[in-house]
Amino acid sequence: MDQQTIHERDVDNDTLIQSPAKVILFNDEIHTFEEVIGQLIKALRCDTATAEGLTWEVHSKGKANVFEGAMNECMKISSVLEEIALHTQIEL
Repeated sequence: MDQQTIHERDVDNDTLIQSPAKVILFNDEIHTFEEVIGQLIKALRCDTATAEGLTWEVHSKGKANVFEGAMNECMKISSVLEEIALHTQIEL
C-alpha cells in the first residue's frame, strides 16, 4: 500500500466522521402512534408537537428523516428508537 492510498483512506474516514448523517425512521403496522411519539420524545428529547409531526410524516410518507447530525449522535438516537423494535436506517 503506498502513501497516496493511505492518505485517501484517511480523507474518506474524516469525511464519514465530519459529514452530517441522518436517522431515517420507517413506518410499520405494529406500533401505535402513541408508542412512536413516546419513543421519539425519548430519543430526540423533543416536545410532543415535534414528535407528533414526525410520526405523522412517517405514517403518511412511509419514512421520515427524524434527526441529522454527527454519526455518534445518530447511532445513539437510532439505538433508542430500536429499543421497541422500530425500524431505522442511518444515511450519510
